[in-house]
Amino acid sequence: MSTYTETLEFLFAQLPMYHRIGPAAYKKDLTNTLALCEHLGNPHQKFRSIHVGGTNGKGSVSHMLAAYCQSMGLKTGLYISPHYKDFRERIKVDGQYIPRKRVVDFVQSNREAIERIQPSFFELCVAMAFDHFAGEKVDVAIVEVGLGGRLDSTNVITPVLSVITNISFDHMDTLGDTLPKIAFEKAGIIKPGVPVVIGETHPESAPVFEEKARSVQAPIFFADQAYAVTENPESTLEQTSFTVYRQGAPLPEPLHVDAAGPYLARNVVTVLKAVEELERIGFAPDTSHATALPGALARIRPLTRFIGRWQLLGQQPTVLCDSAHNEAGIRLAFEKIKTLPFNRLHIVTGFVNDKDTGKVLPLFPASARYYFAKADIPRGLDAQILREKAALCGLQGRAYRSVANALRAARRAAAPDDLVVVIGSIFVVAEVL
Repeated sequence: MSTYTETLEFLFAQLPMYHRIGPAAYKKDLTNTLALCEHLGNPHQKFRSIHVGGTNGKGSVSHMLAAYCQSMGLKTGLYISPHYKDFRERIKVDGQYIPRKRVVDFVQSNREAIERIQPSFFELCVAMAFDHFAGEKVDVAIVEVGLGGRLDSTNVITPVLSVITNISFDHMDTLGDTLPKIAFEKAGIIKPGVPVVIGETHPESAPVFEEKARSVQAPIFFADQAYAVTENPESTLEQTSFTVYRQGAPLPEPLHVDAAGPYLARNVVTVLKAVEELERIGFAPDTSHATALPGALARIRPLTRFIGRWQLLGQQPTVLCDSAHNEAGIRLAFEKIKTLPFNRLHIVTGFVNDKDTGKVLPLFPASARYYFAKADIPRGLDAQILREKAALCGLQGRAYRSVANALRAARRAAAPDDLVVVIGSIFVVAEVL
């Protein structure tokens, strides 16, 4: 296995991947990750970390916190999942992807252990990330939870701060079918004595988090009880200006964020409280770093290579893609889309085949014209089946052989003042980036 391409083929072919085959790839314990880490000399114990979980927004919050740490001059690792176009998006140091040679060398030098332990694709990615971060001697790593929390492979770390963005229905086949059950799994990243910031106060999940935090003596903070933001009129499709309120009082300076989209306000509130807590525990003792967050949020994309979330792909017609793929995310996305100026709405969409379309399709507007497509992964939902399910909800359109064909057709059909939105699955979005 001498080339990067051959190494990726080995990873994708040999190891069960959740994003390709779904729940069958989900390992419900940490045994393999712990065994891999022990084989590697426990790299996860060699750097500080911040652990970020939640249903929606955890990827965006992870990128914002990475930008903040980088802006303070800290060498910063960032582990996220899944990737859109390039496997190496998952593992970054100061915004730079893990080198291809490091991926090849890691798999080659640990081949015996991989064959003995037989990890899942995700377990191996986590171990590779930790090994890379330790090798690069990062000052801190922002580690995004893959799925759930309690039994997620990333949950072998003891971070300086845990963050849980919010709770809503997603992956119910593995995490449970009620909000308290899902919250219980997410609360699994709350560690003894380690402060935790919860992004949103929800009556069904808050007691679960409070009980877990109390049981392990972890200080707990709810971001939305400390901060609020309102969007300012000068915001655009690519950048957002917020007025920030702390304990109800407006801060004097607006906060400019190099991103946009329906979840951004909630994510920014979570980050504001997380940064406040990091400063409280002495993570950033130098007071000159007080301006690091505004500078970081104004440069998220160049600092961290942030992609795929509410991203503008073209104009005349305006083409937007967004990674919203569950009930809460899609509802918020369409609330935001309603506020945009356009003549007619065209929607390119597809889902994974284990998605409960009966919950999400009714959230799509019947007035739009639809272009249904199957993402090019084994668990992509057949476009014709999706078209038939959508028709039952009053959504009309055609099925296409690929996402690229669907987007091409939408662009052709759209007038210059129309809006084309690509939404429904991270894997559909990946094919248009």
